[in-house]
Amino acid sequence: MATEDTLNSTNTSNQRQTILNLYNSGIEKDIISYQLDISKEEVDKIIEEEEKQKRQLLILSSSEKQMSDAIHTSIGSSFYLDAIVNIDLAIRKAQTRMWKALKSEPHFDISMEETDTILQKLSKSKVTFVILHIDLVGSTHLSMTLPLDRLTTIIQTFSQEMSLVTELYGGYVLKYVGDAVLAFFVTNPNNGGDNEDRDDSLLQKQYQYQYYLPCINAINCARSMIKVVKEGINPILNQSDYPDIGVRIGIDVGEIAIIQYGWDIHTLDKKQLTVKEPHYDILGHTINVAVKMTGLAKPNSFTIGQSVYDILDEKQKSTFETLNVNPNTWSYLNEKTGSIYQVYNSTA
Repeated sequence: MATEDTLNSTNTSNQRQTILNLYNSGIEKDIISYQLDISKEEVDKIIEEEEKQKRQLLILSSSEKQMSDAIHTSIGSSFYLDAIVNIDLAIRKAQTRMWKALKSEPHFDISMEETDTILQKLSKSKVTFVILHIDLVGSTHLSMTLPLDRLTTIIQTFSQEMSLVTELYGGYVLKYVGDAVLAFFVTNPNNGGDNEDRDDSLLQKQYQYQYYLPCINAINCARSMIKVVKEGINPILNQSDYPDIGVRIGIDVGEIAIIQYGWDIHTLDKKQLTVKEPHYDILGHTINVAVKMTGLAKPNSFTIGQSVYDILDEKQKSTFETLNVNPNTWSYLNEKTGSIYQVYNSTA
């Protein structure tokens, strides 16, 4: 009896799979019913059950993705990540990847999916980002002394390593511009309600809660970036008789706007399906300041804007020095005071 039940179950399973295979091949339900000599209602039932399972799996997959994004965002804005980042391991991995890139073909495997997801999620809200801009020092000299294929290999590997460090500290790469990388760190949303009835001390605490950790993570990210370049990338370049590379970094915090520029349209080859995804970018005064500040930094150092400096505790502030900037080359103003927007250079 058990053998007969097993046989019937196997036959039912085989028939179900046959129905689904025929349907997925584009065969009409009526023809499937006729070919297999079963009722159309039974065919409809099997196909509907399969479609229901697919929908459930899709919902589950979407929920898991949203949870993952939420965790990543929370980590990036609510935890002090330098305590858990293994920078020595990052340096060793950077050395390995740089060596492989110079010996064979560079392997660039950075996805922008998380960036697109977070920008889409925040696209209709008022947001404040910590902006980090990192640029190669002396890239013009490199372009004049290195063969083009070697130059592109170095820049590509450099961009990848800086992207990986950014991710370690909870940041997102927005774009690559030549030999520069532009990234951002998401701040905690303002859950304090109306600020008009709150005193200055409460506003200051709320401000620091929202922005302190993202700013600290961005600063520690910058320090690690410089360390990866000096101790990870450059020793491998030296072994191959290439010159050292250096970097400058600028960091600032402020309100930005997320803007959609058209759509990215992709065609999936196998099924010829067209996927239409919005293309986002960010705009704002803070971005311009961070990019401009980068040029003021000393080689293998970084600058922060006054908005970042004011958030830091005294211990962190002691690792920066005030930059005396020429008003003819630096004309950005502090929106609160109307005076020149102060810039600070890292000393440690």
